[in-house]
Amino acid sequence: MNKKIKNKNIILGLIVVLGVLIIGKIYMKPKEIQVEKIVIKKEHVKTADEISKNENIVFLGDSITDFYPFDEIYEDLPIINSGISGYRTDEILPRMEELVYRYNPTSVYILIGTNDFREDSDEDLVKIVEENIKKIVDNIKQNRKKTKIYIQSIYPVNKKMANNATEDRDNEEIKEVNKYLKSFCKENDVKYIDLYNSLTDTDGNFAEIYTKDGLHPNSLGYAKITRVLLPYIYGVE
Repeated sequence: MNKKIKNKNIILGLIVVLGVLIIGKIYMKPKEIQVEKIVIKKEHVKTADEISKNENIVFLGDSITDFYPFDEIYEDLPIINSGISGYRTDEILPRMEELVYRYNPTSVYILIGTNDFREDSDEDLVKIVEENIKKIVDNIKQNRKKTKIYIQSIYPVNKKMANNATEDRDNEEIKEVNKYLKSFCKENDVKYIDLYNSLTDTDGNFAEIYTKDGLHPNSLGYAKITRVLLPYIYGVE
């Protein structure tokens, strides 16, 4: 497949994702969803062929990453799913070689921390999450100096939904961690990707249009997440 066709397919893929979001907007109340505009210049978009030849992309995290349908959405892109359901920040650190380094990644997208808050604890969980994510980043920088690091904000939860998936997670604590992560990234040459505010409703909860249980994204949620991530993956952020 030549480069022109590849570029065409990429643009069509972006249009499909946007189309899904627009359909969702039509069938939901306006207050429940806000779709931002995104402009990607065609001449600046890297082709899938260019990415597959030059990059190896690792997504590191818990069940939210584990359940992400990468193969369906990103097709031939060299994306490695290193999401492990149920994992906390401290469980990632001992397995960095297995989950990250053996793939020789050129970029790593980190989404971890929500499971640290799933049970009530007397410990300062916010501080623990912050320190462990810092250790993960420092570890990558020491072992893969040229690897680009991206940190996704921890996603919001919706405790109003009729299930127990959110457990003791709290959006105020999550926002506190995200505030730290944003500042940490700015000071340490790491890209921060704010998905928290892209997924919330007007009450500040995980918008029901985007989640199946108040914790994990549904299909439309992953489409929205993909739409936010695409400019970073294709180098046009």
